[in-house]
Amino acid sequence: MKFNRVSIIFFTLIVSIVMLTACSPATAPTQASPIVSVATQAPTATLAPAATAASVPITSTAATPPAKPDWFNIKMTDVRTGQTFSINDFSGKVVLVEPMAQWCMNCIFQQLNVRKMSEQLGNPQDLILISLDIDSNEDGASLKKYTADLGFEWRFAIATLDVERALGNLYSAEYLNPPLEPILLIDRQGNAHQLQFELKQADELQKIVEPYLAN
Repeated sequence: MKFNRVSIIFFTLIVSIVMLTACSPATAPTQASPIVSVATQAPTATLAPAATAASVPITSTAATPPAKPDWFNIKMTDVRTGQTFSINDFSGKVVLVEPMAQWCMNCIFQQLNVRKMSEQLGNPQDLILISLDIDSNEDGASLKKYTADLGFEWRFAIATLDVERALGNLYSAEYLNPPLEPILLIDRQGNAHQLQFELKQADELQKIVEPYLAN
């Protein structure tokens, strides 16, 4: 078979191209970049405010509650004796007021320490102990049984709504949350002093109360 010059050139060109392609190094496939997973921090849950034991509207909080506020005149009934009393009945004495509820275990521990504190002081006549049940679902009959079962012998009363509002408005909403163990100490001049929200041991209470009894 005879090839003309053009055919030979074309054939040579084709062979050269094929050989160059075969000799060229294969291009390595591009390696996918590894994906780094970055974990995001879970959003912090917003905690709802704790409900108070008694559903009493809180409208304001006075920075400095007045001496002998109006609620000192409100009459309440001692469930143990049936006698009525008000805070003002004990003017000139030291009065310890403890908001509480019958379901509150912290309150029982606090009351045991209050009783021990009074005994350590010799049960002074000018120290008046008052526990006020601020749970509107509890009544005088159950509170009387509560005091008998635990052997408590000071004044226990169901707080009226006006008293509950006064405690929340004049001092803070924490006074309507019994597990916080709120206590007010009212001096001989009628000034209310707020104790820390925590379990207060008998010795600690004694150190707090003694100076007020001495004045």
